[in-house]
Amino acid sequence: MFRDVKLQVAKHTELVSALNMILRRESLVLYVLVLGNIFQTHILAMEEVSTDTPMVSVWSPSTMEKTSRPLEIRAFEPAKHWTDALPIGNGRLGGMIWGGVASETINLNDDTLWTGDPGNYTNPDAPKVLSEVRKLVSDGKFAEATKAAVNLSGNPSQVYQLLGDIKLDFDESHAAYDKESYERELDLNTAMVKVKYTAGGINYTREHFSSSPDQVLVTKISSSKPGSLSFMVYPDSKLRYESRVSGHNQIIMEGGIPMGIKFSAILDLKISDGTGKMLVVDKNKIKVEGADWAVIHLAASSSFEGPFTKASESKKNPTSESLKDLNLIKKFSYADLSARHLNDYQKLFHRVSLHLSRSSKSVAEDVSSATGKQLKATEDEKVSTAQRVKSFKTNEDPSFIELLFQFGRYLLISCSRPGTQASNLQGIWNKDVTPPWDGAPHTNINLQMNYWPSLPCNLKECQEPLFDYISSLAISGSKTAKVNYEASGWVVHQVSDIWAKTSPDRGEAVWALWPMGGAWLCTHLWEHYTYTMDKEFLKNKAYPLMEGSASFLLDWLIEGRGGYLETNPSTSPEHMFVAPDGQPASVSNSSTMDMSIIREVFSALISASEVLGKSGDDLVKKVVKAQSRLYPTKIDKDGSIMEWARDFEDPEVHHRHVSHLFGLFPGHTITLEKTPDLCKAADNTLIKRGEEGPGWSTTWKAALWARLHNSEHAYRMVKHLVDLVDPEREADFEGGLYSNLFTAHPPFQIDGNFGFTAAIAEMLVQSTMEDLYLLPALPRDKWQNGCVKGLKARGGLTVGITWTKGDLHEVGLWSDNSGSVSTIRLHYRENVVTTEVTSGTVYTFDKTLKCINAYSL
Repeated sequence: MFRDVKLQVAKHTELVSALNMILRRESLVLYVLVLGNIFQTHILAMEEVSTDTPMVSVWSPSTMEKTSRPLEIRAFEPAKHWTDALPIGNGRLGGMIWGGVASETINLNDDTLWTGDPGNYTNPDAPKVLSEVRKLVSDGKFAEATKAAVNLSGNPSQVYQLLGDIKLDFDESHAAYDKESYERELDLNTAMVKVKYTAGGINYTREHFSSSPDQVLVTKISSSKPGSLSFMVYPDSKLRYESRVSGHNQIIMEGGIPMGIKFSAILDLKISDGTGKMLVVDKNKIKVEGADWAVIHLAASSSFEGPFTKASESKKNPTSESLKDLNLIKKFSYADLSARHLNDYQKLFHRVSLHLSRSSKSVAEDVSSATGKQLKATEDEKVSTAQRVKSFKTNEDPSFIELLFQFGRYLLISCSRPGTQASNLQGIWNKDVTPPWDGAPHTNINLQMNYWPSLPCNLKECQEPLFDYISSLAISGSKTAKVNYEASGWVVHQVSDIWAKTSPDRGEAVWALWPMGGAWLCTHLWEHYTYTMDKEFLKNKAYPLMEGSASFLLDWLIEGRGGYLETNPSTSPEHMFVAPDGQPASVSNSSTMDMSIIREVFSALISASEVLGKSGDDLVKKVVKAQSRLYPTKIDKDGSIMEWARDFEDPEVHHRHVSHLFGLFPGHTITLEKTPDLCKAADNTLIKRGEEGPGWSTTWKAALWARLHNSEHAYRMVKHLVDLVDPEREADFEGGLYSNLFTAHPPFQIDGNFGFTAAIAEMLVQSTMEDLYLLPALPRDKWQNGCVKGLKARGGLTVGITWTKGDLHEVGLWSDNSGSVSTIRLHYRENVVTTEVTSGTVYTFDKTLKCINAYSL
């Protein structure tokens, strides 16, 4: 049967790849989805048909051809700015492809290349300062408390570095290339960048990818005319380095940060057999002459051994590590490396598909170019991605949403894999020795947002680096908690780095004094369990970390007004207020975000203890007792949620952070069913905050509106993000997208990309452990027809939905929770149906939520 199906879809590599992996446990549902045994519908044919028309599988080749624009980021000229270049990555090793013709630059990054060493993240003087600040807050002297709290600040984080560049210089004929022939594209289906152009009547092609299974960055350069490929290749870096040719086909670059981490990058070159030659130039360059093709393998490593080992004490030899990686791939051809890369990458990427249409017209009629010309899906129209961004304000092309949604998944796969570092402020991509905000992970929204899509968008493995990082932070954070605050457990402040920094940042209290970073990160541990139902993970990894965070929070809370437990000092991230005496201040008590995070952590710990049979433990009893005494979320006189416990004047009502809405999203303590008054206040808060803000703020607002089931406003924020940023005047922008679809603060921050993907998923599927909400914030007039498959929901569910003319058509569910029977409430608009879902069975429900079929696996 597999052979027959493969033959039918042989021209569609995405389907073939999906079928290749259906025997894997995690991909069983793909087998059902691909064969169309569940989701059989006519809607994505996007033709006007009656309801009794025979249904066509959305995965049939004919339908795919009519409805899907390629998942490609395209340009028709070389990159002029770094944010025009196209990113590749294997989780650890990243590249940015500029696509220059006469000369090419490939920027390189290694996720372990940072300045500095492990630090001392404690301050013995902090307890005395803490007592002083607490008294000032209790006395209502908020401006004085804000000034005094600066003495609780610490040192800055260390800085994420670039690795270097691969430089390619071609012969003079390339300078006169045919500009009309030039194409540069990143194909999200293959995680490959291709550059194509014609020069002197010869077609040249370059292919680039970064392989996770083989830990090398690979470039193949080929020409249509035998013996016509000639170029010079060499490494370069803004860091201190030396390079040399080794043998006849390798260049070794070794360097490092003064008194810090060392690195090595090795270029290994192969050319066509029997054609062409390689020459050593200046002892550190290789010149290729007269070849048919050439393949460059780039292996790189650093001396980083872990967050608690000083760089000077590392026993790791980066050159030996790089040579080891190159030796392991000697037996593989370029085709082998490419196939291994595709198998690894597509196993993750093809778990989720999304197809959208705003009307019943075909895509050829539905999408217009920036010039207003009708696009035809079967034609090779030269419309760049930058043009698509520009034209979105007028054509609102749904296929662009598909592209940007999947780009977020692509980036997460490319910058966060098991065994790598956690995604930083720029993922793994960086061109600067001093990147914006040091490229450091910020824990007051940015690091967490990086991982929002991992669970709902079916990339749970990509979260593993975050959990490893949390484990390291807990070790450092226990020292900070003990010395700085005389507390048990562990704490993390607003910014960290590769050395697991947990002490406060330098500078003003408004950003530095925020000890809730570790607690927020702990909510990801519980969320991982709710999506995967992995009890071993909960027991061995998550729960001990959650216990430590809860212990700190119990000690951090103090007796406050009205018999409540409060946090003091407290800030709302990066946001000042006007104190009653008219002075600017940031330090008070019990900010809404503080209490919302604590409430979330306590609830998670209680739930986890019930799963593990630990509800009788002393710590859990203390948490239960404290939970009922936490200062509640209050509604202001204007109907919005109060950001601080006291009714302070807000000097910046359109501030970029929406921290006081944490309980709505990503938290769960504000819900439409249980707290309708707070939801109404959250609605008012979002209106009051406005739509302007950086890219990450825009996508957070989209997710918040989605959680309120407000499709109109969620879509407004989606549309608001799609604004093309000019890198030469980016200070004129707030938010937006660069031509390579990186999101802008500006400058570039990757969290907005991940926030966008998570927000789209939230618009289509929401869940609790007992409830599944279908199309809760679907903009029905914008995406009238569509299909999403492979999204995850809490309770271990995999979900697929099709809809037509803005109305639900079919739903498919499959449970990952081995050997279990779950009771789930399905919600669609006002319709609620309770059903049982048994693991190993795929269920299909119609638009009335009636189960119409079940397939045993």
